[in-house]
Amino acid sequence: MIISRAKSIRGELSLPGDKSISHRAALIASLADGRSEIEGFASSKDCHSTLNCLRELGVSIKETKNKLTINGVNKKGFSKPNKALDAGNSGSTMRMLSGILAGQPFTTEVTGDDSLCHRPMKRIVTPLRQMGANIQTTNNDFAPLLISGGNLHAIKYDMPIASAQVKSCILFAGLFAEGSTIISEPTQTRNHTELMLNEFGTNITVKSNIITTDGQSTLHPCSYTVPGDISSAAFLIAATTLLPNSELFLHSIGINPTRRAIIDVLLQLGANIEFINSHIQHGEPISDLLIRSSELASNDNTCTLQGNIIANLIDEVPILAILATQTKGGLIIRDANELRIKESDRIRAIVDNLRAMNVEVEEYPDGFAINGQQKLIGAKIDSMNDHRIAMAFTIAGLIAMSETEIINSDCVDISFPGFFNKLSSVTI
Repeated sequence: MIISRAKSIRGELSLPGDKSISHRAALIASLADGRSEIEGFASSKDCHSTLNCLRELGVSIKETKNKLTINGVNKKGFSKPNKALDAGNSGSTMRMLSGILAGQPFTTEVTGDDSLCHRPMKRIVTPLRQMGANIQTTNNDFAPLLISGGNLHAIKYDMPIASAQVKSCILFAGLFAEGSTIISEPTQTRNHTELMLNEFGTNITVKSNIITTDGQSTLHPCSYTVPGDISSAAFLIAATTLLPNSELFLHSIGINPTRRAIIDVLLQLGANIEFINSHIQHGEPISDLLIRSSELASNDNTCTLQGNIIANLIDEVPILAILATQTKGGLIIRDANELRIKESDRIRAIVDNLRAMNVEVEEYPDGFAINGQQKLIGAKIDSMNDHRIAMAFTIAGLIAMSETEIINSDCVDISFPGFFNKLSSVTI
């Protein structure tokens, strides 16, 4: 994909459904006893990996335009698949589905593409084994996973790392365990699973960073509407902020406090973002967003993001890096080691590609430092087949002095199919 310098962003858009919420809606609806309807389900490849795995487990799923009908089989109705379940590139699929498979009275193999099979899985294997599942891994940490489940018992688990995927995996396994499963997380991560389990009738309590769920819970079917994806919106918010004389209206974006850290950081830096028609739906805060171009500047010489906030910003770090190049004072990111083991080594991808665009950036083991107010020069960008790297450097291309080429740009379909068309429709 060739990206040229743009003048401004003008228009309004509806964005694909939230990817994180869509995964969970499909998984939880399959556990319910009866038919659920899900509006606005994400069209991303990752979310369809979840649907394909559920179909292999005997769940009937009907897709029509913008709607899913899932005939839940309840907790005991899954069938042993005839082949290995393929999670594709989706860590969410593999990690969260493993919690459900740990409760099944049969053995299942779960695999994925080469990238996913090099991402760490011990973080879910350890608690699932403590609950009584028999799990074999590759090289003691990686997929393919061979999961023999059933006869789980509840545990109290203190999570060593902050991860919503790991937390959700244990919560799903806890639905099959005798007794109450208790999870303590070091810092609160995205809480879509807790909110949705409550919406579908599960007995779940949350007190500070302690979550308790009851293994005797029965899930009932639900009609559920998925809001627009804030992680997808972040790229368009960034483009609108950076390009002069810009204004963009985004419809029905999820602004869950555990996900909106990107907006909070931008507001602190002086971004012009207005919340319109804010309301609560299925426990999730939702709002239309009106974004106008603005200059960004830190109150201090340099904006430093580290510690607990990183867990709730992890997916938005690539686009924050692009924003940093234009921010007065620049940006430092620390405590983001998790970026090293995403779809790519995102720290390395950010640093190498920024340097290709003539940006001064210092790399750390757990992050980077970027000087602000730098001029970007168009370059050939290696996306490393990572959707968030491809989209972030597409936005960089809009402000660069010459053309930018995004290699393997079709990887954006993993999370945001139609990204380039949506962006083009509002770019002048």
